[in-house]
Amino acid sequence: MEEILKKEADEVNQMSPLVWAYIGDAVYELYVRANLVEKTDYKPHKLHIESIKYVKARAQANILKELEPCLTDEEKEIVRRGRNAQNHHLPKNADVQEYMYSTAFEGLIGYLYLTKQNDRLYEILKKCIENI
Repeated sequence: MEEILKKEADEVNQMSPLVWAYIGDAVYELYVRANLVEKTDYKPHKLHIESIKYVKARAQANILKELEPCLTDEEKEIVRRGRNAQNHHLPKNADVQEYMYSTAFEGLIGYLYLTKQNDRLYEILKKCIENI
């Protein structure tokens, strides 16, 4: 399969953290869903219910707080940028701080994906699953 994303790291650094979060949301949800399919024999409705436990804003905010001591200085800067991004959308089931941290979490996942830091991405994704 041809590589879809061809941006260089300096181009990714110039993107809005909300773009990182946009792609990070998809990457994280795919990882969660694949993990549930691999480790369970749930039917689709149960898979959906279980995946929500991992992808809701509160869960992502809590995961990020658990991960922070393990992050590099560069990753902490990515998180800071994601947390401070001006987002005018708030979900129904999260407070502002949870949403800011979940955006930062998704931003980190998206940044690692876009900069092709796959080993680090998978290391963090595995920790996410272990922490829930």
